[in-house]
Amino acid sequence: MTSAVFVLNGPNLNLLGKRQPHIYGHETLADVEERCRGQAAHHGLDIRFHQSNMEGQIIDWIHEARDHGSAIVINPGAFTHTSVAILDALNAFDGPVFEVHISNVHKRESFRHHSYVSLRADGVIAGFGTQGYLLAIERVASLIKVAAAEADAVS
Repeated sequence: MTSAVFVLNGPNLNLLGKRQPHIYGHETLADVEERCRGQAAHHGLDIRFHQSNMEGQIIDWIHEARDHGSAIVINPGAFTHTSVAILDALNAFDGPVFEVHISNVHKRESFRHHSYVSLRADGVIAGFGTQGYLLAIERVASLIKVAAAEADAVS
């Protein structure tokens, strides 16, 4: 496979394992990246794993995924609830998009119940802890396998 699965992480996820561990757990973002890479390798997928606290950088990575990505797994953090710009960038991406949240955002403050990203996402995983990333990669792998089988059937 030549194109990558982009795993994008928004603001404050660089503090994973240190910030509010009672909500987000004790795993670090480096731990999550290692697990994602292992899951992807199991399926022969390449991962581009990024984190930024800056909205524009996340948008740039989404744009990069247009040319070099087969899917996007995104935990937009607080940008989930505020960023029409990230939604617009995701709408310009043709592959599948999966939104991941470590906590169950629907059990939290009411402002967290709205997601701009969900308007584009093909699936949303919330409340499964960091395992949500792995579930999203599993779904991406499944979709890629189905698409490859369909392409083989046509040719």
